[in-house]
Parts: sequence; structure tokens; C-alpha cells
Amino acid sequence: MAPKNDGSAKKVMNKGAWTAEEDSKLSQYIEVHGAKRWKTIAAKSGLNRCGKSCRLRWLNYLRPNIKRGNISDEEEDLILRLHKLLGNRWSLIAGRLPGRTDNEIKNYWNSHLSKKIDQKGKTQEVSTAQETTSQLKTRAPAPMEEEGAKIVGSSEPTFDVNEFFDFSTELEWVNKFFELDENP
Repeated sequence: MAPKNDGSAKKVMNKGAWTAEEDSKLSQYIEVHGAKRWKTIAAKSGLNRCGKSCRLRWLNYLRPNIKRGNISDEEEDLILRLHKLLGNRWSLIAGRLPGRTDNEIKNYWNSHLSKKIDQKGKTQEVSTAQETTSQLKTRAPAPMEEEGAKIVGSSEPTFDVNEFFDFSTELEWVNKFFELDENP
């Protein structure tokens, strides 16, 4: 009868934060051998990490052409416009921002921009609600024709997203963007 493998011979991988030494090992190995076959890179570079961890570390943090932090107002505006157009397709949005990763764009959206839009929406709702109530107070009530008739009115103010985003100047490049995706 063959001995049973209880999993004790399985190699334990490092988890958690990367050290500067691990970063330099990964960078040096990729500089010599290139960024392909991540499982092999993880094993041969001397790192005790899995291939996926090495790939994500390289793509999101160690590549030489990456811009980190300090997203400009122009980039922020472009992210807002592209998100309205494309939704949560972070890799497509990041492809239009040179040096930015999809992970960074997604994190910036979730931590800053979505809250900013929610806050603008709430202030817009409050101001619209105040205008509606002041208009209702100044307007004379309409006579009811039937006794059981109800006055139909919206108690919730509407929020028009188009007030925040004006695409009139951007339509030309948006059309070019979709033409690029359609051509093989």
C-alpha cells in the first residue's frame, strides 16, 4: 500500500506585504528574462511567492513606466467621463490614461470619486427639494374635480447626471475610441 500524502510536503508560500529585497529580486529577474510564464518566474527567481502574486506586483507596482498617485484634475475629469460611458471597465479606462493601472483607477474611483459624486448628488437633491417645496408653498392649490382624486407629485427630487457631464466636445474622440475597438 502506498503512503498517503497528508499535505505536509507542500511548500508554504509567503503571503502579505512584499519586502524591498523581494521587489529587487523580481525586478532583476524580469530585467534579464522578461515578463512571461509567471509561475516559472516565481520559482526560479528565488522568491517564495506564487506566480499570480509576482504578476500583480510587477504589473501594479514595479513596472518602470507606471505613474503612482497625484491624479490630476484632467485625469479625474477623464475618469468620470469614461466611467459614465464605459461603466466599471477599468482596464479600458486605464488604457486611455498613460502610465496608470486599472487597479489604481478602480481604487481611486471607489475611494474618492464615487463619494464625490454621491455628495454632489445629495446637495443637488437638497437644493431641488428646497426649490420644490418653496414652489408648492407659493402656488395656489389646484381644485379637485373628484373627491377621491389624489394630487400626483414627486416627493423625491430627480437627479440629472447630464448636468455634471457635458459630452458635446468629447463625442469625436468617443467615436474614434469605438472604431479602434471594432477594427481587428
